[in-house]
Amino acid sequence: MREISHATYTTIYSKKTISLTIAAALVGSWTVNAAEQETQAQENIEQISVIGSRRLGRTVEDSPVPIDIISGDALKSSGQTETNALLSTLLPSFNFPQPSITDGSDHVRPAQLRGLAPDHTLVLVNGKRRHSNALLNLNGSTGRGSSSVDLNAIPANAIERIEVLRDGAAAQYGSDAIAGVINIVLKSNSSGGSLGAVYGANITDMDGVAQLQSVSEDANGDLAFTEGGDRSLTDGQTLTLQGNMGFELGDNGFLSISSEYRDRSSTNRSDYDQRENYPRLPDGSLDPREFTWDRYNHNFGNGTVEDFALFYNAGYQLNNDAELYSFGSYSKREGEGGGFYRRAQDSRNVTQIYPDGFLPVITSDIDDFSLALGVKGFANEWNYDASAVYGQDAFNFGVINSLNTSYGPSSQTSFDAGTLTYDQLTINLDFSREIDADFLASGINVAVGAEYRREGYEIQAGEEASYARGNFGPGGAVTDPVNGPFGSAGSQVFPGFTPESAGDNSRHNVSLYVDLEAFITDNWNVAIAARYEDYSDFGDTLNGKIATRYTLTEDLALRGSVSTGFRAPSLQQQYFTSVATVFVDGEPTQTGTFAPSSDVAVALGSPGLDAEEATNYGVGFTWSTDFNFSLSVDYYQILIDDRIVLSNNLSGAGVASLLEGTGANQGRFFLNAIDSKTRGVDVVASYNLITDNFGDVAFNLGYNYGKNQVTDIIDPPAQLQSVGVEQDNLFSGNELRRFEVSTPRNKYNLSATWTLNEWRTTLRSTRYGETQDPSENPERNEVLEPKWITDLDVAYALNNNLTLSLGANNVFDVYPDPTRELVSDVTTFSRLFSYSGFSPFGFNGRYVYGKIEMKF
Repeated sequence: MREISHATYTTIYSKKTISLTIAAALVGSWTVNAAEQETQAQENIEQISVIGSRRLGRTVEDSPVPIDIISGDALKSSGQTETNALLSTLLPSFNFPQPSITDGSDHVRPAQLRGLAPDHTLVLVNGKRRHSNALLNLNGSTGRGSSSVDLNAIPANAIERIEVLRDGAAAQYGSDAIAGVINIVLKSNSSGGSLGAVYGANITDMDGVAQLQSVSEDANGDLAFTEGGDRSLTDGQTLTLQGNMGFELGDNGFLSISSEYRDRSSTNRSDYDQRENYPRLPDGSLDPREFTWDRYNHNFGNGTVEDFALFYNAGYQLNNDAELYSFGSYSKREGEGGGFYRRAQDSRNVTQIYPDGFLPVITSDIDDFSLALGVKGFANEWNYDASAVYGQDAFNFGVINSLNTSYGPSSQTSFDAGTLTYDQLTINLDFSREIDADFLASGINVAVGAEYRREGYEIQAGEEASYARGNFGPGGAVTDPVNGPFGSAGSQVFPGFTPESAGDNSRHNVSLYVDLEAFITDNWNVAIAARYEDYSDFGDTLNGKIATRYTLTEDLALRGSVSTGFRAPSLQQQYFTSVATVFVDGEPTQTGTFAPSSDVAVALGSPGLDAEEATNYGVGFTWSTDFNFSLSVDYYQILIDDRIVLSNNLSGAGVASLLEGTGANQGRFFLNAIDSKTRGVDVVASYNLITDNFGDVAFNLGYNYGKNQVTDIIDPPAQLQSVGVEQDNLFSGNELRRFEVSTPRNKYNLSATWTLNEWRTTLRSTRYGETQDPSENPERNEVLEPKWITDLDVAYALNNNLTLSLGANNVFDVYPDPTRELVSDVTTFSRLFSYSGFSPFGFNGRYVYGKIEMKF
C-alpha cells in the first residue's frame, strides 16, 4: 500500500453507527506530529472518519469538497488556549480580530470564515448543531449585527480534532452553513488522561507609542508633555489549568471528562490622555492636579476574564446493533471590559462621587450549558441515529465603577443592567443504507432524515436605576424637578434594558432531507442532496447541492460543487430591542434599536425579516504523491441575496412625523438590505521529511485569497422616501464597506514541526494581508499594511508521561501600524486608542509562556 503523507484518523463511527448528513469527505491534513504520521503510515491506516457523509469506507482520496482537519496535537503546540485564537493561527480562511471597548463583544468576540459574517458558519459538536450565544454584536466590531457560536466556551483540551468544511452545506445541515461548517469532535478515551498547566504574560514594547515621562506647564499656560522611548509593558498574565480523564462504563462503554480553568489579567495598549481633566481655576490657570493625575485612564486591550468549562463525552454499546451516546457541557465566564473615561469636568460625572472622573466598566456573567442524548445503530439493513440536543446561553450585563448622573450624589455605583438568554432544542432522526445498483460502479448510498428545532430568546430588564431618569441635572446638580435640564439617565457606559425592551419570543421549524451518493464509474463520484425547511416565523425554503470528484490519475483528481443555501434571521436580529428614554423639551421619547416587527420599525416601513439566500460554487483539484507531498487548490464563489443589515439611527422632523403616536422620535432596525459576492482561492499543501539521523519534519502551507463585494443595496421603504430619506441616510457607507475590506484580502499560514527523539519544535508564521478600518471621513480611514506574526513552541519529553514546553506567540513583538500614522486627521481618540480594533492579529504584542503536561 502506498505510504500516505496526510494525517489519518480511525473512524469513531462504526459501520452500524455512522450518523450525520453532509455529502462531503475529508481533504488533506493539518499540522500533525511527524512521528505520528510515520507510525500511521506504517500501520497503513488509510480510512478516514468522514464527518457528515453516510458512505462507508470513504478515504481522503474520495473527497469532492475541501475540509481541513486540525489534530489535538496541533492545538497543544501553541501558547494559545482559546479555541478561536487557535483556529486563526492554523486556518488561512479563518479571521479572529480582538476588538476592545465594544461592550459585550469584548467578552464574546466574533470570528469569521471566508470573510463572511460569523453567523454564516454552522458549528457542530460531535456532528450535532451547537447553540449560539445570546449576544448580538452591535458596537463597531467585525461581524456587527450578528450572533455566533462561542467557540471559546469549548476548551481545547476537550477536543480530539476539529474538522472544517470549506463549502456551502445548507442542503445537508440547514441554516447558517453558507461559509462552511466547523465540527468539534470530542475526546472519547475510556482510560488514562492528562493534566496540564500553562502560564504566560505579554512582555512587549508598544511599537510607535512613546512612554509618558512627565507633565508640566508651557509658556502659554497649557499642558506640556515629555515623552521617552516606546512604552514597555508586562501584563496579561494568564494561568490556564486543564484536565482530562477517561473511564470505562461497564464492559461496553466509555466516559471522557475534560475541564479547563483560565484566569486572565487585562492588557492595556492605550496612550496617555492629553486632555485637561479638571476645570480651570477661577483665574484661568491649570488645576495642580493635572500634573499628578494618571493619564493612562483607558483600558484598551484584553479585559479581565475568569473562565471555567466542563465537558463530557460518553457512549455505551447496548448490544451488537445499538449504541447509546451522550455529551454535554457547562461553562461560566466572568469578565470586565472598560468603556470611555468620564473626565472630572464631564457633565456625565458627579464630582462628589468621583472627584477625578471615572472609567466605567462593563461586567459579563455568562452561563452556558448543553446536553445531548441519542441512540444509533443498525436495524433491517438501515443505519439509524435518533438524538435530542438542548443548549442555553445566558449573558448577564453588569456595570461597575459607574453612576446614574440623573440620580445625583446619592447614585449607586454598580448596576444590574439585564440579561439576554438564548436556548435551542434540536431533535434529529436519520436513516441511511446502501442500495445495490448494477448499472453503476458502486451501490447508491441513500440517506433520509428529519429535524425539529425550537429556539427561544429572552431579554430581561435591568434594575430600575440602570435605565431610569432621576431628578438631578448635568453633573448631578440640583435642577428643576419638572422642566430640568436633567442629567444623563441610566448607568454610564451601558444603560440597562428597560421594561419596554424586555420580551420572551420563540419559533420552531421542521426540516426533511434526502442525500444520494454513488460512483458512476470507478473514477467518477457524485453526491446529491436536497433539504426542505419550514419556519414558523418567515416561511419555508428548499435547497439543493451537487458535488462531484473525478480521478484523472492515481495522484491527481478534479472536484467541484454547486449548492444553494440560506440563513434564517436569528431571533436576536428578529427581537433584540434596546430602548433609551430621553427628554426633549421636557417630554419623554424613546430611541434605540427596535425589533423589525415593532410599531416603531413598521411605521418606518419595515417589512419584517426574511431569510438570506445563497448560491455556492466551488471547483478545485487535489494532488497526492508517493514522496510524502500533497496539495489541494480550490476556487470558490458565494453569492448572498437579502443579507441582513442594521440601519442607521434614523432621525429628523420627517422621521418624527412618521413615528407620531409610537412614543419614539428616532430609531434603527434590521432589514434585508444588501446582496454580496465573495470570491476566493484556498491552497493547502503538506510535505513530510523523514530522516534516519536528524528526526522528522512536517511542513504545512495554507493560503487564502478572498474578496468581498456589495453588489446591490435596496432603496429605502416608501414611507422613508416620502420624508426625504435616501439610501445613504438609511445605511452607513462605513458599515457597508466593512463587509468588503475589514478582513485580510489574503493570508498565509506556514508551519514546520521538527521531531527529534524527546524534542519537538513547532515554528509557525502567519502573514496577514491588507485590512482596512474604514471611516465615513476619508481622512480617518485606516489601511493596515500586511504583517508577519511568528510563533515558536519547544517541547521536551522528560519521560513517556511528562512534557515541558516553552514558547512565545508573536515572538518578534509585531504590532499593527499605530493609528496616528495611518490617518491624516488625528483626533483625541485616534491617539488614545493606539491601534485599530480591526487588526486581524490583535494588538497585544509578544506573549511568552511555559507549559507542563502530565499523561497517565
